[in-house]
Amino acid sequence: MQKKHESLQNLEGEKLKASLKFKNVAVLGLGKSGFAALNLLIKYKANVFLSELKDDPGLKKRFKNKKINCEFGSHSDHILKNDLIVISPGIPLDLPILQRARRCGIPVWNELELGLRLLKVKTIASITGTNGKTTTVSLLANIFKNAGKKVILAGNIGQPLTLFVKSQKKIDTVILEVSSYQLEALNKFHFQAACVLNLTNDHLHRHKTMQGYAKVKERIFLNQDPSDISVLNWDDPWCKKMARKVKGEEIWFSTETVLKHGVYWDKEKKKIIAKLKQSSQILSFNGPKYLHGLHNSANACAAIALSLGLKIKPKAIERSLQNFQGVAHRLEKVRVFKGISFLNDSKATNVDSTLKALEALDSPLWLILGGEDKGGSYLPLKKIIQEKKMVRGILLIGEAARKINSELKGLCKIFFSKTLQNAIKKTVELAQKGETVLLSPACASFDQFKNFEDRGDQFKAIVKSLK
Repeated sequence: MQKKHESLQNLEGEKLKASLKFKNVAVLGLGKSGFAALNLLIKYKANVFLSELKDDPGLKKRFKNKKINCEFGSHSDHILKNDLIVISPGIPLDLPILQRARRCGIPVWNELELGLRLLKVKTIASITGTNGKTTTVSLLANIFKNAGKKVILAGNIGQPLTLFVKSQKKIDTVILEVSSYQLEALNKFHFQAACVLNLTNDHLHRHKTMQGYAKVKERIFLNQDPSDISVLNWDDPWCKKMARKVKGEEIWFSTETVLKHGVYWDKEKKKIIAKLKQSSQILSFNGPKYLHGLHNSANACAAIALSLGLKIKPKAIERSLQNFQGVAHRLEKVRVFKGISFLNDSKATNVDSTLKALEALDSPLWLILGGEDKGGSYLPLKKIIQEKKMVRGILLIGEAARKINSELKGLCKIFFSKTLQNAIKKTVELAQKGETVLLSPACASFDQFKNFEDRGDQFKAIVKSLK
């Protein structure tokens, strides 16, 4: 049975496109990635079988009149009748049906792997880390555009890579945000530039331990060689451990240490300084004008390190640092209502990200926390709440409310609001002029929302409707 599937296992580019014709391909999971992969496979005339674990009436209706074989509510043995299986990032690799598939010799790729094999461009720069990924890739893409590059931004940021395969002739650079879920399923890939921003407790319900989580993250450097660029955070102990296995040219960044070689934040001069090994030139950049907080200085340092490593001119970098406005759902100012500022930080899906938000703010605030628990502790929030004495109250929503209350009770007033709407309504009653309402949940969103974007969009809609 092994030989039946070998024809696809090692193929890329035009050979893979041609070989997909009339092959049986199963697509597991029908989120954005699944739909993008499905449409691309249909374009290349593959026989697609869809398998979705949720028994979703809306999805069933969507596919009712289409000539595509589907199953809903389970992942059945029919999956094993295919020549290739393409999975969405949320589907764990240790799923029994996938273990059986691999034993049968059936290749199991994720959507990103499919895209990387089909989309051949000159430069691929990828960024991973627990926090800061989206801001950093967005800033990096902005820098490359200012440098005149034809760039696409894809991956975990919400744009599946397979969406862009059809337009690859217009592209010379791909910038990817890559999650741990995507990295663990990648196999045949080569990133000319790769970066790990940081590592803190996250996704332990999937990766079990920090060691397991770090092992998946360091896969971003897996197929690099000495001609490639490897960017790492000098301030992060996990990054220093990863460096032992890195084969690319190392470029370090820091907000805490003056580096002999690398990119660092000069606290006295309030400048970002770059001194790379391959150049005698010392470059100085203004900090990002619209990105507040030390964590965003770190993100900017990483983007500069990647840009200089890939030979982008300093003028394009400086232009972006002064003009880049940031991204939605990251300390996004929504509205000032009756003198109260409302900030949307829905992207804070873990405790460390919420810590960064609190570090960046100074005004008294009301903090909305909660959602789907990810297995970590909320105790690290205790220290900053005690020290800064700026959190006047916490409003809890979602499934993790009781756990958060048990770990943070006694610090300030805590309200069980259950829903986002209730939380916002309560803050309007409690907050005073000059104070801030911050949605920075420290949790995943899937208990009450489609994703963190949906949570942030609903927050904005409710706030904008206040009268």
